Amino acid sequence: MLAESFDRQNLRQSDFSYQDLRGNDFTRADMAEADLNHANLQGVRMFDTTLTKANLEGANLRYATLDGARMIRANLTNAVLEGAYAFDTDLRKAKIDGADFTDVFLDPRTNDLLCEMAQGTNPETGRKTRDTLLCP
Repeated sequence: MLAESFDRQNLRQSDFSYQDLRGNDFTRADMAEADLNHANLQGVRMFDTTLTKANLEGANLRYATLDGARMIRANLTNAVLEGAYAFDTDLRKAKIDGADFTDVFLDPRTNDLLCEMAQGTNPETGRKTRDTLLCP
């Protein structure tokens, strides 16, 4: 499978649910309100990508690059973000119930914000969201 580049493309409200998108490049793409539920996004590049109100429920985001992504009001319920790079990622009002943030590189303010709303256990990894964020 060859990785594809969607750099700077308008993918608003696109349906990528349940697709294998491993290694693809979505840098600076507009994916607002896109449906990515249960998509395999392992190792994707989403640097500076707009994912406002995107549905990422149950998505595999292991080792993805999410630096600078705007994930405002995104649904990350039960998503696995293990090992992802998410520095300077805007996760305001994101739904993170059951999400796994093990070894995710977050800035301290974002981590504190997520700890305020963290709850649930990831059904795939069995890890508690609060534990993966190292919440007090």
